[in-house]
Amino acid sequence: MTKEITLEKLAKMPQVRIVKTNKTKDKIGFYWDKTGRNEFYVLDPKTKNYQKITDGELPRAIRAGYIWLPDSNHIIYTRDKDGNEQHDLFRFNIESRKSEQLTETPKAEETPQDISPDGKYFCFTSTRAGQMNLFKYNLENDEVEQLTDHKAPVWSKAIWANDGWIYYSCNETDNLKNRDIWAVKEDGSEKKLILQVSNDSLEIVSDVSKDGKMLAVSSNAKGVHQTGILNRETDEITWLGEGKYSEQPIEFSQDSKKLLVLRNQEAEVIPIIYDVDSTQGKILTFNGLVFNIHFCLDDNYLIYTRTAPQLPQILALYDLSEWQEHIIIPPQTDLTDEDFYEMEYVKYPTFDDQKIPAILYKPKIEEGKKYPAVVQVHGGPTGQYFQNFDMFGQVFAHNGFVILKPNIRGSTGYGKEFMEMNLMDWGGGDAKDVIHGKKFLEQLDYVDPNRMGVFGGSYGGYMTFIQLTKYADASWNAGSAWIGISRLKTMYDRSRPHFKYFLESHMGTYEENKELWEDRSALNFIENIKAPVQIIHGVNDPRCPIEESRQFKEKLLEMGKKEKEAFEYTEFAEEGHGAFSDIKMRIRTFKLIIDFFKRRL
Repeated sequence: MTKEITLEKLAKMPQVRIVKTNKTKDKIGFYWDKTGRNEFYVLDPKTKNYQKITDGELPRAIRAGYIWLPDSNHIIYTRDKDGNEQHDLFRFNIESRKSEQLTETPKAEETPQDISPDGKYFCFTSTRAGQMNLFKYNLENDEVEQLTDHKAPVWSKAIWANDGWIYYSCNETDNLKNRDIWAVKEDGSEKKLILQVSNDSLEIVSDVSKDGKMLAVSSNAKGVHQTGILNRETDEITWLGEGKYSEQPIEFSQDSKKLLVLRNQEAEVIPIIYDVDSTQGKILTFNGLVFNIHFCLDDNYLIYTRTAPQLPQILALYDLSEWQEHIIIPPQTDLTDEDFYEMEYVKYPTFDDQKIPAILYKPKIEEGKKYPAVVQVHGGPTGQYFQNFDMFGQVFAHNGFVILKPNIRGSTGYGKEFMEMNLMDWGGGDAKDVIHGKKFLEQLDYVDPNRMGVFGGSYGGYMTFIQLTKYADASWNAGSAWIGISRLKTMYDRSRPHFKYFLESHMGTYEENKELWEDRSALNFIENIKAPVQIIHGVNDPRCPIEESRQFKEKLLEMGKKEKEAFEYTEFAEEGHGAFSDIKMRIRTFKLIIDFFKRRL
């Protein structure tokens, strides 16, 4: 490694996000922060040329996507205020470069879902009437009509079929873990249940064939997410694959003869193309993580983003006739794979004999030298670390740290049973998995067991607070809680309806489980804290409200703890639930966390 490799150089690498094809699959849109902020670009896959379309219209931090209109000259996109995720909807004219606001609901979260076949309407999810439900917008007269009134949130993808039905996922059972596939007529006159494999499983709809006769669906009823093709004429399902690994459908080809699927296997995500008639699958042998994938150019190509452990993100076309990848946007850096540290995919034992998968990064090890180590807990808790290019991993390793990124119980990618292991048990078995990650690191001969840190964002911030308080005897030396949760009840009280539903689906209701909620809230154990803690939060965070960090800080002060000694506290006024998708915000967060651990460990 001969090049100068700084935190800024690693953290400022641009990222492509939300790649989508137009209806005819001959134009490709994507968000990209090449200029230093996120803008909308359009790619011509035939010529491989692309151009920047917007100029500052998009929000700094991207939390919601967009949809193409059938004329291929307009998109419907979202914009919020300083990360508060109270998205309004806008129409952008690609030719004139003009933006037009369509909705103004400052207290509601709105996200576009799909366009009607005739292009006169689009459907979107919104909390304007309370719970997240499905609405229809008339592009000719600007009228809005509510289509569904579920008590449970409609927050997954909605698909508008050519036959006038809109398909989506929701739950009408008493089991909050359950989610089924529903359909509503485009005029709102009829709503019906389409698929319920069981009343204790997640069913998701991803696409509908052009003729409306087939739905691409998935269900985890058999233990892992398995892709199926639902025949709407017979209501029969053809399940694809062996059901060994989690597979999620993406879309049908335009001729409806193929189905594109992503398989999540041991923290790698690879594409599979299934033949609809024979149900045979063709695996594309990539390593790392493939995402944002779609058919394009008459189904002869795929467009996607891809990363690997030592390969920063690329945007590429894959020629299905030659089975060859063509890179459109290479890694946006002069660093090469030799400049990046390798990662290891490991599995360590935990308290109940489970094996916890994890990603391990380490700096260049000098013989006889001991290094500080940190455990980074992901958000979710239904999140996952992958075998991809990881900025946090590279930044920490290049700054002399060993970093372990565990997929603790509750993570996705390892089946339904593993994902549900922390239901009614936040801050229990999952917290012990984190502690055993610490023990795993301490057994490595190049790790200094007296310099151990823990950190994470969102649920990872919650876990950091829990580790330093309820599990203070685990002897952490420092912790950084980024956009965390300190007390479950206060977070619930300040949350929007769909976030309240999510928490209850994991921990039950407060009224029936008060003792559990309070036992798994760090604020109730704050008197145990021994290690210095860093607290970072965005003022406009709608998911983990800023008050969660403020009340933790105030309690520390009441206990006589001194700021900058026992704790360090930072608020970002123009930020919400983290801002990893904004380069400047990402760099300043990285700097704060790295600087804290350099001083404290």
